[in-house]
Amino acid sequence: MGGVPHHVVVEGSGPVCVLTAGLGMVWFDWDAVARLLAPHRTVVRFDRPGLGLSGPAAVDPSLTGEADRIARVLDACGLTGPATVVGHSLGGFHAEGFARLHPARTAGLVLIDSSVETTARPRPAPALRTGLTRIAAGVLGAAGAPYALGPPGRRAAFRLTRAGRGGDPAPYGLVRRTYSTSRSLRALLTEYATYADVAAQLVCVRGEFALPDGLPATVLAAGTGRRWPARQRALADELGATFRVSPSSSHLVMLDRPDEVAAAVLSVGARG
Repeated sequence: MGGVPHHVVVEGSGPVCVLTAGLGMVWFDWDAVARLLAPHRTVVRFDRPGLGLSGPAAVDPSLTGEADRIARVLDACGLTGPATVVGHSLGGFHAEGFARLHPARTAGLVLIDSSVETTARPRPAPALRTGLTRIAAGVLGAAGAPYALGPPGRRAAFRLTRAGRGGDPAPYGLVRRTYSTSRSLRALLTEYATYADVAAQLVCVRGEFALPDGLPATVLAAGTGRRWPARQRALADELGATFRVSPSSSHLVMLDRPDEVAAAVLSVGARG
């Protein structure tokens, strides 16, 4: 799509749901959720450019670009009917953007501990920032940093952030294959560098494009911290969505409690 090979996994049968991951994350981070959904849903997972097994990005991320990417992934799979779109963290921006920009194709919306930036403003010099990101990724890649630090860095981050220090359930060989390249490092750094811009674009889209009337929607929040669930509840109120808390989960809810994520998706799909 757009000259970039995209890695897509489709499994199961029934109404369609598409899962889009958080910043720097990949298709296998949804494995446990997909196993629970596949008996009831056609489950679509994909890697954004540069991540997982997809080819390197041709353009920098944007909200409209990522919302359109979801639509094009579904088109490429021959799934042109309405779908429940599920987004985690940064992917929550993309999922909400899809629901607002492609309302006729949206059967439901599920945000899993989504990023929340209600007053975001674009930062100056986006081209300079992403240019510097590409240079940094190139220098680090030439020095072998992605191979040496990518997989161990992911493992360490998961141990620190998962509830109960659950660690990374993905096979190490698969993590090595997908996180040890300069391509993946560049994609991760670029998503981080453009995060504020994408958040600001969503604020603008919210002002111009309403969610479809009566759209079934759920916000599922991690239960850790004091202020974070309150911000998630405010997001649910703004979207007119059902609000749920996964009390024993960290930010990586789909790894800590895949059953609660699957239940949220199935309940939204049933209402849709």
